[in-house]
Amino acid sequence: MKLTPKSVALIPIIATVATAAFGATLIAPPAANAATTLGAAAQQSGRYFGTAVAAGRLGDSTYVGILNREFDMVTAENEMKMDATEPNQNQFSFGNGDRILNQARNQGKRVRGHALAWHSQQPGWMQNMSGTALRNAMLNHVTQVATYYKGKIYAWDVVNEAYADGGSGGRRDSNLQRTGNDWIEAAFRAARAADPGAKLCYNDYNTDNWSDAKTQGVYRMVQDFKSRGVPIDCVGFQSHFNNNSPVPSNYQTTLQNFANLGVDVQITELDIEGSGSAQAQKFGNVTKACLAVSRCTGITVWGIRDSDSWRASGTPLLFDSSGNKKAAYNATLDALNAGGTGTDPTSTTTTTTTTTTTTTSNNPGTGGCTATVSLNQWNEGFVATVKVTAGSSALSGWAVTATVSNATVTSSWSANRSGNSGSVTFTNVDYNANVPAGGTTEFGFQGSGNGSGLNPSCSAR
Repeated sequence: MKLTPKSVALIPIIATVATAAFGATLIAPPAANAATTLGAAAQQSGRYFGTAVAAGRLGDSTYVGILNREFDMVTAENEMKMDATEPNQNQFSFGNGDRILNQARNQGKRVRGHALAWHSQQPGWMQNMSGTALRNAMLNHVTQVATYYKGKIYAWDVVNEAYADGGSGGRRDSNLQRTGNDWIEAAFRAARAADPGAKLCYNDYNTDNWSDAKTQGVYRMVQDFKSRGVPIDCVGFQSHFNNNSPVPSNYQTTLQNFANLGVDVQITELDIEGSGSAQAQKFGNVTKACLAVSRCTGITVWGIRDSDSWRASGTPLLFDSSGNKKAAYNATLDALNAGGTGTDPTSTTTTTTTTTTTTTSNNPGTGGCTATVSLNQWNEGFVATVKVTAGSSALSGWAVTATVSNATVTSSWSANRSGNSGSVTFTNVDYNANVPAGGTTEFGFQGSGNGSGLNPSCSAR
């Protein structure tokens, strides 16, 4: 997102309002030992709850106080975009991005990178380029920025907003698109080569409604990428809602159907215009939709206080302009504390051949760790998501060994890897080395062939 509203208005989505979409069921009061902050409440189900941060507001004590207290994931609002990080060709500037990253990491928070390649907010020198020169400049930018932040970013929005609004379901016409239809794939491959440990996401808006042509266009791209081994790990849904673009009745269906392709789904830029109980219910319902999808790994709101929002007049966030918690905050916290057990009555079944199995390995004992794997297998390959759980003592590093007997590992994320087949060892990267006692972290890998019989074992380092 830009600091100013997009020049293209959000397309109205044909859907019922959130009250009808998800029903009017009230959230049960939280238990006495319920978490009291958004980040802590999300962590109970293995998820995160983050916010977008502007470097220019880090001197605001109220702003920073809320940031440090409530959130466990941070996205730089503009400071890691193309114009900010490469203002002149091959002259890179990371000062403001580093301010945000260091502030987050010093508080024990993870960071989402936003965004490596985008048709908008390009530096002036890039806007005047085309063809092979532009393609090479884009790939160099992706490589240099991802390499600079290697090991420090949880997930990158590798490509942002590449699909057109309207009924075509096709790509947006842009200078990057005119370099060739494979430019998105090329960007993802460059990002994987530069930082193998980061999750790689495609991010877009107006993709919340499963019936929309734009949503289907992005879905087909992700499906194609997964079938050909293009390294995509996650899809980001910006989810900017207002009266003209309400929460669709099939929102959870959309999240689930993308997750069924073997990617994580993340709500990356959430804001909902409104106030009072109506706004609160919508925030609660969106949160519950994420919790009901096992591969919805987290939610990021696009700003902290209403006054920090790019749509400030619509009061779309969880804290008012003075930093007070709104009813929407309480509804979101209650939903996170209640956890995710719901199902979507409108959920559709996709045509993928994916099946899911889960195996559990060794008992951690005192001070050790366990590794469990969720396997999504199809005819030609698989994606394995491995959860590392600390025992009675905190971990300062971990190693997981898996047996890859009838397959070859082709890529991995959120871990360093030794080997491609046979006994394959994965070790922590910088941001997920420290796991508190009883806490968890995740990494994943993709392979060709049959992923059964992985039988992971975990040891502390």
